[in-house]
Amino acid sequence: MAFESLDGFRAILAENTPPDAEARAGAEERNGQLTKPPGALGRLEDLAIWYASWRGDAAPQVSAPQIIIFAGNHGVAAKGVSAFPSEVTVQMVANFEHGGAAINQLAKAAGATLNVHALDLDTPTADFTETAAMTEAEVVAALRTGWDAVDDTADLLAVGEMGIGNTTSASAIAQALFGGDDWTGRGTGVEGAALTNKQAVVAAGVAKHGQAGDGVDILRCLGGREIAAMAGAMARARQLRIPVVLDGFIASAAAATLAKTTDGALDHVVAGHLSAEGAHERLLSALGKEPLISLGLRLGEGSGAAVAINIVKCALACHSGMATFAEAGVSEG
Repeated sequence: MAFESLDGFRAILAENTPPDAEARAGAEERNGQLTKPPGALGRLEDLAIWYASWRGDAAPQVSAPQIIIFAGNHGVAAKGVSAFPSEVTVQMVANFEHGGAAINQLAKAAGATLNVHALDLDTPTADFTETAAMTEAEVVAALRTGWDAVDDTADLLAVGEMGIGNTTSASAIAQALFGGDDWTGRGTGVEGAALTNKQAVVAAGVAKHGQAGDGVDILRCLGGREIAAMAGAMARARQLRIPVVLDGFIASAAAATLAKTTDGALDHVVAGHLSAEGAHERLLSALGKEPLISLGLRLGEGSGAAVAINIVKCALACHSGMATFAEAGVSEG
């Protein structure tokens, strides 16, 4: 087994697999020789060089992207924090499996393999206003589900989620990790008194567990199984040198637990999009990530990351497919 405890998981994170400096240098050199003015492709150039450094190839392509959706249920949902009942999690997992959800269509458009993992949907996490959401054994099991779900032949990874109540969990994680307030948004569409209640639930959870320890401790106390699984998958991707495209607010909260456990844990991660969930921009700023796109999405399911996979593909298509000045017989001026 890769790890059997949170300390074992921390030890793996601390190894901090680095990018390939030689591949990065080769990619930078190639970028400077392509038939375009310097910097003319903007962030696509930076994206291609970043990707090349993680794949160990100065002129790579994206040919085997993987999207993984993790689903979990939250005990805190009983506090009335969502506009939908917890049964919707099970129903949406069935929709994913039958190909009827938005993420199914976006995965096809991105040429990505889509995998779905439901985590103990009949056993919600504990209500974190009363006790820790998960025991150590439960959070380790969820982390391992994510870890084991990553295909070692994939060359780009996006992770998404489904879980009624998980914006409440993500808001509590963000508030506990970064302090302040105003982390709690509308989620599935709550407003008015329901939103006030949701904010109070988050505040109660943070008051109880906000000093629990590092990022993985906060994940155990305030997270959900699907959030832990996303974190586990991101950590495994780093070990395998698979770049990750980050989805929205909930996926970013999962990533934040890694960043607050080990410095540099998200060097292999790029923010796919800026969601319409109010605190997402603030969370990405705290993580030092600039989103690739901003389309007002707030669906979850890995949908924003799936769209952004195509941006990464475009960056690599130009970087690896364009001719150099010498190859094209074009004067560099």
